[in-house]
Amino acid sequence: MRPFKVFSPFEPAGDQGSAIKTLAEGILKGDKFQTLKGVTGSGKTFTMAKIIEAIQKPALVISHNKTLSAQLYREFKSFFPDNAVEYYVSYYDYYQPEAYVASKDLYIEKDAAINEEIERLRLSATRSLMEREDVIIIATVSCIYGLATPEIYKKMTATFSRGETIDVDVLIRRFIELQYERNDAVLERGRFRRRGDTLEIFPAYLEDAYRVDLDWNTVSRIRRFNPVSGEIIEELDRALLYPAKQFVMPRELVLDAIPRIENELKERLGELNHAGKIVEAERLKTRVEYDIEMLREMGYCSGIENYSAPLAGRIPGARPDTLIDYFPADHVTFIDESHVSLPQIGAMYAGDRSRKQSLVDYGFRLPCALDNRPLRIDEFNMLLAETVFVSATPGETELKKSQRIVEQLIRPTGLLDPEIEVRPSEGQMEDIYNEIVTRVKRNERSLILTLTKKMAEDLSDYLSGLGLKVRYIHSEVETIERVEILTALRQGTFDVLVGINLLREGIDLPEVSFIAILDADKIGFLRSVTSLVQIVGRAARNAAGMVIMYADKMSEAMKVAIAETERRRAVQTQYNIEHNITPRTVKKAIENILERHLEEEKEQATNDIDILKKPYNILIPAQRKKLIIVLKNEMTEHAKNLEFEKAAVIRDEIQKLQELGKI
Repeated sequence: MRPFKVFSPFEPAGDQGSAIKTLAEGILKGDKFQTLKGVTGSGKTFTMAKIIEAIQKPALVISHNKTLSAQLYREFKSFFPDNAVEYYVSYYDYYQPEAYVASKDLYIEKDAAINEEIERLRLSATRSLMEREDVIIIATVSCIYGLATPEIYKKMTATFSRGETIDVDVLIRRFIELQYERNDAVLERGRFRRRGDTLEIFPAYLEDAYRVDLDWNTVSRIRRFNPVSGEIIEELDRALLYPAKQFVMPRELVLDAIPRIENELKERLGELNHAGKIVEAERLKTRVEYDIEMLREMGYCSGIENYSAPLAGRIPGARPDTLIDYFPADHVTFIDESHVSLPQIGAMYAGDRSRKQSLVDYGFRLPCALDNRPLRIDEFNMLLAETVFVSATPGETELKKSQRIVEQLIRPTGLLDPEIEVRPSEGQMEDIYNEIVTRVKRNERSLILTLTKKMAEDLSDYLSGLGLKVRYIHSEVETIERVEILTALRQGTFDVLVGINLLREGIDLPEVSFIAILDADKIGFLRSVTSLVQIVGRAARNAAGMVIMYADKMSEAMKVAIAETERRRAVQTQYNIEHNITPRTVKKAIENILERHLEEEKEQATNDIDILKKPYNILIPAQRKKLIIVLKNEMTEHAKNLEFEKAAVIRDEIQKLQELGKI
């Protein structure tokens, strides 16, 4: 195994060293649950990385949303450039699950848009777990959903070696079993083609493709090449191909499962007919018989995951295999922002089952569809090896489970938690306006936290009318637009951002020095101790950080949050005095969110398109088609690098070329 090695320009500072040592010793000793209670800005990610280096075990890092997972992925990739750091999140840009609303007699078909780049990263993650031990996977709760069993996935491969004698037709059939599509005209990810005595295949999990040259039935040469430019990257003696999809089954197992599906159908039809549900019975019979025919002829059918239990030979109710099953038994799990991530994991099962139960009751699915599900929380806990909960505000669940709770209160920058003041609600708008104007003069930013989306929008309009540069952000704002808004705030395009709870966990905004919390005394999730402490933490990266809670009374949550903040300030102050540290605002490159200003992105993307178009005559259909393929690859590359503005410009150019072809 290649050792885990952290590459970083800095060493552990403050109480990071003791946290790393204590938690690493606990993991090696076999303590199943521990908690790292680290304040915002104390370097919890760096601590996790150094723990992995100390224990030398594969790691699963679970976060509760894609944005934070992407941030963690970038950080871990920089810490471990020589190891396999992978990204495993939901690959849907848009997902509407199959559902039936009985009250309206409304059936909703599954509809989804798959992000091909994220699908590649998911496949790359499972491939790495098959081949390597030095693996770190950054995942969302997608990791608790069902996959093909690791044993079956490992068998579903195709190999070819130089000098080996093969039957080309058999190899091609194997490619198709692995869910690769044949397209002799265009080589794209997840496809293969044959050109005379040459086979080319583009693995679904790689950015390069394989070219296999044949001398009759003997493999004479294997090369890895760039599928866009055709440039040869390296010569190979052997190549191993994994499936193009994460749910695949050998044909013999599919055929073995068909009698089990037929028996379940027969039993269920009997139940429905006995209950007088003739329409439901006929509906189910038509659908399942069609699916069985597809499985028999093609080895695959739409919605095959709903038959995962009979296909894998699992008994009804048995848990599915998940990404966690692909890890070796001796691994470590970090649950980041555990106060949010754990409840989210616990809630997945009930919601999924409720939706699918309706489909089963009304004849849209067999009961085995219920076993295509996420893990229950008890199943998840049983699968976990040594686990570290990571949060500035761990919940009662983590604290009760943990055999060891380690605090990380010291920020290497010397920054203190912000000062907190409580002011009355009466006259709060005038007060907020004055505070914001003060920050604008110092070229600093402000956040305002409301309780509702409507309030965020109305307040944004009100402050804008006073001459302030304001934007709002909430769950209805698209993900990419949120990134653009946060970048614009940091750049100073506007000075005030109004939002709800999206401004809490994990967002780094060192330019923010003032936070106003409206209705701070209200009882509820958005004004709980955990929420208030997390909100306060957003101003902890600026030396001038200040939080004002506007309230008419002092709630218990406010008292606890203020007391905890004062305790942390005292610890950091003492450390600063002992080490002669002057607090300094965190300096973080704005390019970490979007690498260039939006106008620069557009200009560069346009220049790139002009260069790419030069070798092609767009009036000739064949050349126009080739150009579209080149542009699509370029667009995918920009999207992968989170350069969404460039990707959008190229997308628009592709649409123009496609429209030209229709004239």
